[in-house]
Amino acid sequence: MELEELSVAEKAAMLSGGSEWDSRGNERAGIPSFVMSDGPHGVRRQLGAGDHLGLGASKPATCFPTAGTVANSWNPELAERMGEALGREAHDLDVNVLLGPGLNIKRNPLCGRNFEYYSEDPIVAGRMAAGLIRGIQSNGVAACPKHFAVNSQELRRQASNSVIDERTMREIYLTGFEIAVREAAPLTIMTSYNEINGVYAHENKHLLQDILRDEWGFDGMVVSDWGGSNSAVAAVKAGGSLEMPSPGFTSVRELTGAVAAGTLAEADLNKRAAEVAKVAAATRLTGVGRDDLLADDIAAAHHAVARRVAEESAVLLKNAAVGAGVDAPDASDASGTSGTSETKPSATSALPFTPGTRVAVIGDMAKTPRFQGSGSSKVNATRDENILDELAHAADRTGVTVAGYAQGYDRQGKADRALVEDAVALAGRDDVDAILAVVGLDERSESEGLDRSTMALPAAQNELVAALAAATRTTAAGKPLVVVLVAGSPVELPWFDDVSAILYVGLSGQAGASATVRALTGEINPSGHLAETWPMRYDDCPSAGWYPAIGRDAIYREGPFVGYRYYETAQVPVRFPFGYGLSYATFTYSDLTADETGVEFTVTNDSDVAGATVAQLYVSGRSRAVAGGPAASTVAGATGEAEAGAAVADVTATTDTNATNAGVLRPVRELKGFVKIELAAHETRTVRIDFDRYTFRHFDAEAGRWATESGIWTLAVGDNVEHLPLATPFAVAGDIDAAPADPALGHYLTGDVKHVTDAEMAALFGHEVVAPGRPTVFDVNDPISSWVDSRGFVARTVANTLIRREANVREKTGAPDLNTLFILNMPPRAMSKMTQGMVDSAMVDAIVTIGNGHTFRGLGGLIAGFLRNQSANKRTAKELNHD
Repeated sequence: MELEELSVAEKAAMLSGGSEWDSRGNERAGIPSFVMSDGPHGVRRQLGAGDHLGLGASKPATCFPTAGTVANSWNPELAERMGEALGREAHDLDVNVLLGPGLNIKRNPLCGRNFEYYSEDPIVAGRMAAGLIRGIQSNGVAACPKHFAVNSQELRRQASNSVIDERTMREIYLTGFEIAVREAAPLTIMTSYNEINGVYAHENKHLLQDILRDEWGFDGMVVSDWGGSNSAVAAVKAGGSLEMPSPGFTSVRELTGAVAAGTLAEADLNKRAAEVAKVAAATRLTGVGRDDLLADDIAAAHHAVARRVAEESAVLLKNAAVGAGVDAPDASDASGTSGTSETKPSATSALPFTPGTRVAVIGDMAKTPRFQGSGSSKVNATRDENILDELAHAADRTGVTVAGYAQGYDRQGKADRALVEDAVALAGRDDVDAILAVVGLDERSESEGLDRSTMALPAAQNELVAALAAATRTTAAGKPLVVVLVAGSPVELPWFDDVSAILYVGLSGQAGASATVRALTGEINPSGHLAETWPMRYDDCPSAGWYPAIGRDAIYREGPFVGYRYYETAQVPVRFPFGYGLSYATFTYSDLTADETGVEFTVTNDSDVAGATVAQLYVSGRSRAVAGGPAASTVAGATGEAEAGAAVADVTATTDTNATNAGVLRPVRELKGFVKIELAAHETRTVRIDFDRYTFRHFDAEAGRWATESGIWTLAVGDNVEHLPLATPFAVAGDIDAAPADPALGHYLTGDVKHVTDAEMAALFGHEVVAPGRPTVFDVNDPISSWVDSRGFVARTVANTLIRREANVREKTGAPDLNTLFILNMPPRAMSKMTQGMVDSAMVDAIVTIGNGHTFRGLGGLIAGFLRNQSANKRTAKELNHD
């Protein structure tokens, strides 16, 4: 039987889930149900009924490093290898659709889910995601990139409206998805919970039809985030294929009713059903069964892949000389005025530990590891490691031994002076040559469902590091104090100047400890580079003044000035720039040339050890290329060494307003390509980075199309956004002439977004933007948390009780109460999507009546609605079963 021959009700039934993780198939048409499962860095195949928050038990699977860590490898081929292993495990666990990767832009470092996202830059996010998708889908399993789109905060995540200008949305927040779709052809994509400019993502025709399908050519299935569907009819019209999890039969009745009434074309229903059927057909799993996953050879091989990913993703942030004091110049002090990369290790550098070194290991996380975040992506790892044991296991081959261990701090952040004193005493022992402190964010800090409240590490850990630093300064030998930093997002480092070395390992997966030990002892050379900027302090962040939005509207007031685009344009000092990473090797960049299709340059490893660097291509647009810099002939000769560094600084750092306005508004420089290069000791290689459709374009919102400005642009190459030793002018023959930027943009013209006025924001958005006040009457889209302002005692009590319960659980267990957080952030409309048909839209209206203070009226409507809904569900089930 052909799909078109099915009844309207049967086709409508295919467009919503049959359970928490399963689609609805159709036996008459030979369309099987398929299984969807988290997650982006490990398969979370749940037992029993399952849940979408990571609360229930799941089958063992390899826990790979999280996306925020993998991105620091800057290696799409490595991501593809990880994807191959992920897809194999999904296949073996009978999972047809793996829900990942996450590639939302890291707008602000406090987003609780940043560890699941790649970068603040869409080129990095898109290329890394494309690699993972290709690997996953090589196993006959569908990847599902998420959350599409403009999803940047966990607070009110199901009831938030992202208000953003079209150009910023297209260039910053959608380009990563575009790259993933065009380069990796994912079979599915997941929409986000939020509205975008007032329209929910899963029913946003501009997003799903105009852009995703018509412009990018996506012909796959669009699935809602769990509970993220609003109107089934509007979704089908807009391009949304499948709503999850099971809403029962409410949506079936809504869709069939709309077709009967003529408000929904049956042709649209057919399109969406065909998209679901296509995924079912493309992911019919054959071959090995799920029991083979635990075979020793597969588990060991995938553990090795996880270790390799963790090794390439570790970022050496500091490596000072030992004996000269920790304040001595080190790699992080490089001026960026030569062609040599910012890596200046010496024979006396704190890392790597040399054979014979006796190390005091300090920190609870060294013994009880944290290697992933909390929430729906949490994996039941097949094994785990800890740094303390791995150092001991490696002693025979490295010659580095463990002199002792001290806990150092309370895991839950409680002040405990005795733990600090024990650690200081251990560090001061004569049989200790070096101190290794393992610190980081705890399990409560990074989770789906809530945003971080601060960029600071727990005070107890900062106290520990400060005490150890003070103790090492008093020792005659100048024992090096090395910090291993565990966190999925940037943190403030008040003790940065007082420690010898910092190795940032992120959330490094189940093999992260052995990878860390190999980096500390020099068995591998750290090659990670940061895929996001680390500000000095949170207040420096461009969106610090309005993040997270506590009301309905999350206004993206900063426009395109996200991450390094802001810090570079507004000239705000940072702790570590975008793209930054040190090495035990040193590299020289030279001989930059450009032709019509790309740039070529030479990279040399000047050291006696093999290593890898990440070469990065940045582009400064027409408005910056002429902005008060030297004449073109002067820049033309600047293709290496100090002259290039000075030229690119002159070209891009200007305050000449008239020159700045020579082209459209844009950041001072933007990443447009990168390549990771592995070089043997003293090896030289010619490297090429090609231009592509993303290199010179900008989105012309007024014309509704992509455009390229003609003129002299500047191309710069280096190993981070602040260290670009190579630069050259480049004549671009675009399709429009450069026109002056609108002077009404005011502070945007210099990136000073913290002082943007409402009038200037209106010029950017093309219309006035006004944030609504707090609601006095609640509707189906206001979250339960907003009921704290209800006039009704019952509604206020419900909201306040849930808030207190979540806080108490978090304090008591040291982990967030994900279920309560989900309820608090959930609008009533989601209840009809998350209860497998127990609640319908009429019952939701009754619940909202209770929220507005009419308790008894609402309860009456709820009871009556329940009885009507049960009867209707029975009738629909009978129709679908052809009884």
